[in-house]
Amino acid sequence: MLRFGQHLIKPSMVFLKTELSFALVNRKPVVPGHVLVCPLRPVERFRDLCPEEVADLFCTAQRVGNVVEKHFCGTSLTISIQDGPEAGQTVKHVHVHVLPRRAGDFSRNDDVYEELQRHDKEDSSDKWRTEEEMAAEAAILKKYFGEN
Repeated sequence: MLRFGQHLIKPSMVFLKTELSFALVNRKPVVPGHVLVCPLRPVERFRDLCPEEVADLFCTAQRVGNVVEKHFCGTSLTISIQDGPEAGQTVKHVHVHVLPRRAGDFSRNDDVYEELQRHDKEDSSDKWRTEEEMAAEAAILKKYFGEN
């Protein structure tokens, strides 16, 4: 299992692992295909990553972005890091949000940031995806990277 802040992540939720990073499906995506890319080392703030981790994190985010944009029929990407509690970070582990976007997915384009701020804070567990749904999505995405 991998650690994502205070959470243990089952291998079935991870669709890509590199030397220094991993990518996982999101329990409560803002848009279809909203995924996360994290350093393997559980570091709370972006400033605490070493240069090699930053490079791997962003190269991985780029690879993942290309795949989710294509797979989820996006035409653009929102790539975001909420670095610290005042920035909206709720899990104390650096992570990059990668969201495939399309025209009209939000009435105001920048509403995506407000949704990122609140998407995992709401208490209604009925909006959380099941482990089965998440594992199915991860299995599909793994195929793009030749992951077993």
